[in-house]
Amino acid sequence: MIRRLFPAPLLSVVLFILWLLLNHSVSAGQMVLGCLVAIVIPVLTSGLRPLPVRIRRPGTVLRLALRVVKDTIASNLAVARLFIHPSSRRYPSGFVHIPLKMRDPNGLAVLAMIVCITPGTAWAELSLDRTVLLLHVLELDDPQATIAHVQSCYERPLMEIFE
Repeated sequence: MIRRLFPAPLLSVVLFILWLLLNHSVSAGQMVLGCLVAIVIPVLTSGLRPLPVRIRRPGTVLRLALRVVKDTIASNLAVARLFIHPSSRRYPSGFVHIPLKMRDPNGLAVLAMIVCITPGTAWAELSLDRTVLLLHVLELDDPQATIAHVQSCYERPLMEIFE
């Protein structure tokens, strides 16, 4: 009964806190509405969530997170350079097809999020058979280097974590 009412307890807690923060109020009415949101949203969206997550290597999660932060900062600086000095563009933008070995849906979702939050990549699409990631890169000098970077820095650690 409890599991059906709270299919994602952490999500419920986050939604409740977010509701209160967004409304700048801890009044009784807002708390009741926050509880309602925290119960109803996870129940209605339970079919949209992928398979349950089982993290196999927590240390790899930390290393991957640090790598993503480092790459995001470097990409932000590169994009800022282009906005400040558009004439400083060294390479044209382009698309890269990245072959994937990972099959876990959670890992693929995290990979898509990682490559999309990194500035310099404006768009990503996963093929229907989940074997290729199509990635748009703002400045594409060496497609093979981009493929190798995504596979070694993101896909391989995600495979360690999820598969």
